[in-house]
Amino acid sequence: MHITFYGAVREVTGSMHLLSTDQDRILLDCGMFQGRRKTTNEKNRVLPFNPKMLTNMVLSHAHIDHSGRIPLITRNGFTGHIYCTRATADACGYLLPDSAHIQESDAQYLNYKAVRSALSQMRPPKDRRSSKRYLQDIKSILKKNKHGLNADMINDYIKRFHIDGVEPLYTIADAEQALEYFEGIPYRTPVTIGKNITCTLFEAGHILGSAIAMIRCGEGDNTRTICFSGDIGRYDKPILRDPARHFDGLGRDVDLMIMESTYGNREHEPVVDLRPRLKKALNDTFDQGGSVLIPSFAYGRTQELLYVIHELYDAGEVPRMPVYVDSPLATNITKVFGEHPEVYDKETHQTFLQQGKNPFAFRQVQFVESVEASMALMREEKSHIVISASGMCEAGRILHHLRYKIHDPKNTILIVGYMANHTLGRRILEKGTAYQESGRTGEPPIVKILNKEYPLHARVVKIGGFSAHADRNEMLRFLKTSNLNIRKIAVVHGEEDQSLAFADLLNKAGYPAFVPWVGETIGV
Repeated sequence: MHITFYGAVREVTGSMHLLSTDQDRILLDCGMFQGRRKTTNEKNRVLPFNPKMLTNMVLSHAHIDHSGRIPLITRNGFTGHIYCTRATADACGYLLPDSAHIQESDAQYLNYKAVRSALSQMRPPKDRRSSKRYLQDIKSILKKNKHGLNADMINDYIKRFHIDGVEPLYTIADAEQALEYFEGIPYRTPVTIGKNITCTLFEAGHILGSAIAMIRCGEGDNTRTICFSGDIGRYDKPILRDPARHFDGLGRDVDLMIMESTYGNREHEPVVDLRPRLKKALNDTFDQGGSVLIPSFAYGRTQELLYVIHELYDAGEVPRMPVYVDSPLATNITKVFGEHPEVYDKETHQTFLQQGKNPFAFRQVQFVESVEASMALMREEKSHIVISASGMCEAGRILHHLRYKIHDPKNTILIVGYMANHTLGRRILEKGTAYQESGRTGEPPIVKILNKEYPLHARVVKIGGFSAHADRNEMLRFLKTSNLNIRKIAVVHGEEDQSLAFADLLNKAGYPAFVPWVGETIGV
């Protein structure tokens, strides 16, 4: 048996590994690379294997950096099953079509810009006024209304004038077709995924439905066990149960663990500090008459924020300002959370469910659906909280809220999750932190949003304790407190410095570990 490491190797996104035997090829995750558009677009479009060769796939959880390229393999000849938990399958029912919608919208907008540029160069302007009027005429032709694009007209011009157009990575139809391949299975229930290959999923504590996959291959003395951690969650957090520690049966003896390292050289703030830190950030902003913008992942982070805000409001610890969830995807994912109370921890049952309360819904919460309602919210001057996608500020409605609020020092941009390199979220965090540490003296830093520059006057506050990823100590705790006997660990899913540092920590702790290279194959 062999393992080839294809994605999330010396980087965070694009999780993908291939388990190969003489008879079968099992894919572990099929994630999308995220970051700079040009670089990630090229990496996402190239699959390192023919999907027709795959037997089945195991999906650790629904986050797009683990699931986002599934429509590519199902569109190109994959005929097997995608095994995951039931909650993960339900979440992908919303996440993958949403990802496809983003792919289509981005491609459409880039094509609009290409056609607009090409047409504007076909008629040399006589003067500035006529040039401006001509450009307005072009825009009116290419747009359906103030905010929509005329896709048919744009595509017609691309063909007519041989303009280099952009194709989406995959379409909504591709994503919907991919959903037909999903097989949701309960935790701790072995399933056969290949000849003499079984897979059992255990709680990972990272996100609703996230799983640690225990895969056993072979028979008798020739049996080998692979443990794929997926993303490991934190301990003592609300909503979900802690990462599994007791693994049943013969799967306890692990020949190779493929383990994440997102925070391999970092330590989070204690979980117990989350509520007071959020309380302080909200009160400080409301005391100034400002609003709080929270870039947030629609899946998991949004629901956790609602949970803690609900607790603060019930306790009367902060003013009960309106809370707007401005993300149709987050609205749908919140429904998925409501449909799977069987995975909640005891605290959530005691705090909310046994009191007849929904953890994620209270009087001050409003779920914003339409674009028109979102635009009206952008102009709202009274204090409020906006939780909006995307979590790294690379797309979505959060960009427009930032455009309207980033220039006002009364407002706060609250960072509650990991920001990958080369994302707008990372730039806002780094520039905002540096400006704060300088005493906010001199000219504010400039950030570019949708190709326009804005002064970063708003305060940037980070609460690291909200992270859904275990830090270095928590990952080590998972290994030490589990009943697993591990021969070797492949460290993946971390920026190179994080992976190397975590591998070094593991080796010093007595766990033989290494950091593979992209495309490297090892025998097990």
